[in-house]
Amino acid sequence: MSDPSSPDSHPDGSLDPDGVAAGLAHYVTQSPTSFHAAAAARDRLVAAGFTALEDVGAWPAGPGSYVVVRDGAVIAWRVPQGAGPDTPFRVLGAHTDSPGFRLKPNPVVRAHGWEQLNVEVYGGPVLPSWFDRDLALAGRVVLADGTTRLVRTGPLARIPHLAIHLDRGVNEGFAPDRQRHLLPVVGVAGGPDPDDARHWLRAELGDAVAADLFLADTQAPARLGADGSLLASARMDNLTSVHAGLHGLLAAPQDTPHMPVLAAFDHEEVGSGTPTGAAGPFLEEVIARTQEGFGATRSQAASALRASWLLSSDAGHLVHPGHPDRHDPTNRPRPGGGPLLKVNANQRYMTDARGEALFAAACARAGVPHQPYVNPNTVPGGSTIGPLAATRLGIPTVDVGVGLLSMHSARELVHVEDLAALHGAVAAFLAG
Repeated sequence: MSDPSSPDSHPDGSLDPDGVAAGLAHYVTQSPTSFHAAAAARDRLVAAGFTALEDVGAWPAGPGSYVVVRDGAVIAWRVPQGAGPDTPFRVLGAHTDSPGFRLKPNPVVRAHGWEQLNVEVYGGPVLPSWFDRDLALAGRVVLADGTTRLVRTGPLARIPHLAIHLDRGVNEGFAPDRQRHLLPVVGVAGGPDPDDARHWLRAELGDAVAADLFLADTQAPARLGADGSLLASARMDNLTSVHAGLHGLLAAPQDTPHMPVLAAFDHEEVGSGTPTGAAGPFLEEVIARTQEGFGATRSQAASALRASWLLSSDAGHLVHPGHPDRHDPTNRPRPGGGPLLKVNANQRYMTDARGEALFAAACARAGVPHQPYVNPNTVPGGSTIGPLAATRLGIPTVDVGVGLLSMHSARELVHVEDLAALHGAVAAFLAG
């Protein structure tokens, strides 16, 4: 099942780095929040012939291509002809959320002639990168009848820096107070309407009775570099992997001996311990309901999982040219060197020798390079959805991802050849 509207490929099916970058830029622009990212992924899959299922109610049994959205998470899978109770799965795991700021209840703050919004830090953003940027509000609202809709504004807010004239030491050390210094300005207080911001919010949200709203950067993705080889954008951690998973699932052959799956979870940046996070039941439920459609016994279901693979794809770190000491001395990922194969002795990443061989074979089939990534012993680094999903399901797992500069900044940087290489490797993995 191909996606003729996809800009990722040439007419002959070969990957086009410029097209991949353009496709990712379009997807990021569609996806200011995890809710938008899940909905945009579903819409692209449905346009390519997938059947959208409701999270409750009966699901079809047997061959077909399906997608289901749960809040800010989306899982899509294909059941090929000939699949049965012991057919294994090939899962591309990723996440839809990024660090940032969430709007608090009773959000309007007035101080010294200004109106601001009271926000809470979500995850681990690079805080200075959010200052003096044109920000929107985006997210999900719930109506009185229980239905939901997605909303987004244009440029609305700004977190202002203090002028250097009033803080001569700002360039020697910047440590903002998370309650006093991170509240974005949205207007001025004391005008003809003393309730401007509250009235604006009520008008913007319509008849909503509740909302999950986040700040979102409004600057469009852009190609950079003397040769145009770099892409700067918000939310590439981890929409790079979700986008690659969409491409790979749509490109997968109809007759695979396994069931290809895209599982894009929410809440990875805050620990994944939610119903839509990787530590929750979403993927397990999708797999179980699919196996039940074939009448799988417990033994057959367990056997299928042990024969399955999970490719946990999340962004990683390229060597920073100004801070090479923060990287391992012998494993030094470079831009344009291909996706990262992540290894960690303490199981923050799940890659072992079998997983390394599997990913190397996928990259070889795709004709793309890859490069190892390990943390230096002095920097513990982060983790991914890999260990959580593997622990819950028992599926053998390998951790990979595209390399970035400025991870968790409001705006991150990637090499477009690495984007294309990740797309190729993921497609080869899902095709088997």
